[in-house]
Amino acid sequence: MKLALTFTVLISLLLSLGATAQSNLLGNVDLESADMTEAEMSREELVSLLESATPENPLDLENKRLSGLNLSGVDFKGAKMKSVRLNYADLSNANLSGTVLDLAWMLEANLDGAILDKASLFSTQLHKASLKNASLRGARVVADLSKADMSGADMTDANLGADMKNQSMGLMRAVLTSANLNNINMTGAIASRVVFEFASMRNAILDNADFNGAELAGADLTGASVTGLFMDGADVQNTTLKELKGQDDMVGLDTTKNLDEAYLD
Repeated sequence: MKLALTFTVLISLLLSLGATAQSNLLGNVDLESADMTEAEMSREELVSLLESATPENPLDLENKRLSGLNLSGVDFKGAKMKSVRLNYADLSNANLSGTVLDLAWMLEANLDGAILDKASLFSTQLHKASLKNASLRGARVVADLSKADMSGADMTDANLGADMKNQSMGLMRAVLTSANLNNINMTGAIASRVVFEFASMRNAILDNADFNGAELAGADLTGASVTGLFMDGADVQNTTLKELKGQDDMVGLDTTKNLDEAYLD
């Protein structure tokens, strides 16, 4: 029988557990239920509601079920979207800048080319989502992005770092296990203690980013630009660190964990 966990508790647990435990926990969620797969309104109805929204009076979509809808290109005008369900939805090229997507479920959602600048994605579930070439500049991202495709995304000045003020459910931080981060731009991003295990980060731009304490075991950073990248205490066991650009200007590489087991030039 499926576990009767609240969405808040479940997502908090997902962000504080390892990959195996996350998979086991998701296995206890009925992802085929109407609550997780169906929509309570059509695209046309949603767009009609958004037409009357303003920055001073944004549309309240909290807890709404919008899974599976084709919402490509929709301008959400900073809508309140806490705990919304957007699983398997098409949000490609949508404007979600400034939106609050905390506790939202967006499993396997298509966010290719979407704009999420300065959005809040705290405890958001984006497992296997596609965010190719999406913009998340300055966004707060403490989300499960395991197996997500973020190739070419722009996360300049984004904050993915661990939430040190909220640890009642364990250490909450962004999880990007086995994610595709090739050619991602994370210039100036905060990614301290973030989980990047087995992620592909080939040719990523990581200049002046904070990766202190990050978990990079098994990740591939071949060809990444790392000028000014902070790495103090990061775990680089079996991490590929070859053909790096600006390696001499990295900070803390000599204090990383398991450096003797990393793959270097």
